[in-house]
Amino acid sequence: MPPSQPQDRAPGQGREPKKVGRSAVNDSSTILILFAHGSQAPQANAAVVNLASQVAARAGCPAIAAFLEIAEPDLPAAVNRAAVGGAKRVIIVPYFLTLGMHVQRDLPEIIRRQQSLHPEVEFRIAQPLEGHPCLPDALLDRMREAGIVEP
Repeated sequence: MPPSQPQDRAPGQGREPKKVGRSAVNDSSTILILFAHGSQAPQANAAVVNLASQVAARAGCPAIAAFLEIAEPDLPAAVNRAAVGGAKRVIIVPYFLTLGMHVQRDLPEIIRRQQSLHPEVEFRIAQPLEGHPCLPDALLDRMREAGIVEP
């Protein structure tokens, strides 16, 4: 089965938020991979690993971090780890703000190669953060923290 891919959409056009209950992903055959760019700053990569742990706890299934470059594991290594561990479904969640070239081009290309190596695994690619209805509130929270916007 070909992997699902993020859909092109105009910047700022969000989708309706989807409610993902524990029952939707709470099984041992599903693995979430939080896919980030990777950084030379170790604390930045550690923050992605920590976020993956938080997502795992809330989603009710395992989640691991993977990186496009610089940091380890890269996405192919993370997919291989999931497949060897018995995953039947791998959901890749791009930890990118926009639907840029890494999400439009690089990610689907990597997943096509992984699908050929692991045909028994169903791959799904979630949308990046762009357009998520909570993003403006998160930015306003950061502005309040900086004392730029009144509470």
